[in-house]
Amino acid sequence: MSEPTRPVRRGRPARRGRLARSAAALAALLGLASYVAFHQVTGSKGTPRCSVGTGENRYEFTPDQASNAATISAVGTSRGLPERAVTIALATALQESALRNIEHGDRDSLGLFQQRPSMGWGTPAQIMDPVYSAGKFYEGLEKVPGYSRLPLTVAAQKVQKSGFPQAYAKHEPDATLLSAALTGRAPAALKCTASDLKGPPGDPELVRKELVRAFGEKAAPKAVTGGSSAGRSATEPPVLVVPVRTASGAGTAPGAGTDERRGWELAQWAVARADELRVTEVAFGDRVWRASDSSGGWEKASPTAAGAASDAGSVRLRLAR
Repeated sequence: MSEPTRPVRRGRPARRGRLARSAAALAALLGLASYVAFHQVTGSKGTPRCSVGTGENRYEFTPDQASNAATISAVGTSRGLPERAVTIALATALQESALRNIEHGDRDSLGLFQQRPSMGWGTPAQIMDPVYSAGKFYEGLEKVPGYSRLPLTVAAQKVQKSGFPQAYAKHEPDATLLSAALTGRAPAALKCTASDLKGPPGDPELVRKELVRAFGEKAAPKAVTGGSSAGRSATEPPVLVVPVRTASGAGTAPGAGTDERRGWELAQWAVARADELRVTEVAFGDRVWRASDSSGGWEKASPTAAGAASDAGSVRLRLAR
């Protein structure tokens, strides 16, 4: 008796082909998901302790993101650019890096704007400097005719030449809130809580250096009191007095118009960078921000509070002792 004939197994090559195609499609989807996650997630690291806006029209972010946003804004206004330019730059950085100065990206992309050394944006070290990278972005934006009248995503794309040009548009609402606060148009709009009031002391020279790097020499403190440097008492924390008025208003955003707006620009820059620069108090006009305040907001300054209130001609920064 002969053995029963075994059935011929057909379709195995076709099944293998379908599996291969499915695996390839899955890999492509995972790659796309990774790209989207990288460019959309803004709070994946750190706890948001800063905010602008209210209610549904509110953006929360970390002190690290706040520091980078403040630098981007300061570099723009120091070039004499309008608030719209700052909004475009902030929306671009929100998309490209989530306002984080990262050392990786697509191919050789680096930094806040994911600029590529191989494409002539600068050396890796230069691109990783937020002041430099922001300046290079604005340099490109200034070459775009009528950029302030273009849709944000069009203006940003003409500088960035991204493979996903429409992605910038979704960040415009948050960027608008940030630019209003950081250019001083929206007074006392930036709120931040401190992380560690028991950290190292503040360094007045470092604060001066960062002010000058971001805003130019006109923002150099005109007086420093307290601290432990020569001629100052070691028992009092350092207090820096930063001038608001300039001789001609040069270097401020067109349309800023008033010393008050300039003062709020400097004051909210200091709050945004308070963690890094060890700023414990910022005062301008009749408002004061204190790192010890758990609300992170601004309050009316007591007329008798030593060094708390500031006239319209200066911003006062108190550092950790």
